[in-house]
Amino acid sequence: MGRMTYPDLLGPQPTLLPGDPLAESALRNGADPVSVAAEHPSASVAWATLAEGALDAGEPVAAYAYARTGYHRGLDQLRRNGWKGFGPVPYAHEPNRGFLRAVAALTKAATAIGEADEQDRCRTLLADCDPTAAAQLGLA
Repeated sequence: MGRMTYPDLLGPQPTLLPGDPLAESALRNGADPVSVAAEHPSASVAWATLAEGALDAGEPVAAYAYARTGYHRGLDQLRRNGWKGFGPVPYAHEPNRGFLRAVAALTKAATAIGEADEQDRCRTLLADCDPTAAAQLGLA
């Protein structure tokens, strides 16, 4: 007879990404985000930084492209770390912030270019990952 398994009644455990310490350190120390993204293309934090810069410069299409790249790189990392497409991705865990920042930037860029469906999907994803993240990322 096989071993019985029971569902986790509290839901999935939070996903805590390992982050990219080299990319994070380079950005903290003022490195050019383009260079960081080129050297660490899987680092969502680099793409999020580029997206936020493009938004600040009034370039929503570039921001959308950067944020979308960061979003997809983050999804890859989440899946490699056990995320099944749902469940908590806490903002309080700093290595998760690159992904969450990319989702927030994608929300803002989608809003700026009038892509309402993408804006809604991103807001929902951000709320599902961490209900406090939107306010912390300027999407209140």
